[in-house]
Amino acid sequence: MQMSQYARFAVAPMMEWTDLNCRAFHRTLSRHALLYTEMVASAAVVHGDRQRLLGFRDLEHPVACQLGGSDPGQLAEAARIVEDFGYDEVNLNVGCPSDRVQSGRFGACLMREPELVAECVSAMKAVVRIPVTVKCRIGVDDQDPEVALDALADAVVASGVDGLWVHARKAWLKGLSPKENRDIPPLDYDRVYRLKRRFPDLFIGINGGIGSLEEASAHLPHVDGVMLGRAAYHDPWLLAGVDSRFYGTADPVASRVEAVERFRPFILERLKEGARVNQLLRHMLGLYHGVPGARAWRRRLTVDAVRPGAGVEVLDTALAEIGEATLDKAAGLGQLEMTGTGGR
Repeated sequence: MQMSQYARFAVAPMMEWTDLNCRAFHRTLSRHALLYTEMVASAAVVHGDRQRLLGFRDLEHPVACQLGGSDPGQLAEAARIVEDFGYDEVNLNVGCPSDRVQSGRFGACLMREPELVAECVSAMKAVVRIPVTVKCRIGVDDQDPEVALDALADAVVASGVDGLWVHARKAWLKGLSPKENRDIPPLDYDRVYRLKRRFPDLFIGINGGIGSLEEASAHLPHVDGVMLGRAAYHDPWLLAGVDSRFYGTADPVASRVEAVERFRPFILERLKEGARVNQLLRHMLGLYHGVPGARAWRRRLTVDAVRPGAGVEVLDTALAEIGEATLDKAAGLGQLEMTGTGGR
């Protein structure tokens, strides 16, 4: 399948967030959104506990694995392992600005070494049949984004890359923390649009600062795919509108309660496997974002879920409370209407 068919909408790879449990929850909300793993170091894949690092469930498809590294041979071996595990795509991180990736010569610092990135892509392409993509920034530090992004794109296109996801910000490796790098460097969506015009036949996706499905839709006349990160994580209910808006199919759930019930069998399965309930429920904290009772929902899922012996009953209690809060809100609005004060 061409990337343009399955990657119109993606949830970004996010360290410590987009783990197996998170991806399974997001899949209850959208059948078609492309999901990404957290970044996994290629060395860890080659030498470490592969099942722990790469294990996923069939229900997650389409799902891509993001690798971090800069050694072409090691990345090729890791990509082969990723394909053997059954992933739909392997992605090379050329955008993460953390201190750890800088010291390891991978992530955003590779924006300065486009030829090395091309060697890595070429080595990966030589051993796998699944798409090999790159996720990058528009530049780092004092680089000129017009020059830096074109140089990277030219190099990886020549190496046969299947697609490029571009976070439309620079990364400042000196002077800004990883958190600040997600917000402070100004967004330049037009720079990504210009890249797409240079490469009309290459999949180009855009990422960075996109907070809603409406904003995501506005990018699609200019690029092939849109990737949301924090917005999708902190307000996951927005994913429940992805399939109808971006893929022309029915959305899988009509209510938040239905989403919870669809996720419940996975929770029970994971608890039997030894997972702790808080490891699962933490990804659901934002499900009722903006809804009456959301604070109580979050409190139940955080405080109660870490108590010894806590299980799925935490979710039941939280659902009951959110239902009561919604009813109380409706009753209050009804009372306002009856007394004639609702329009003030």
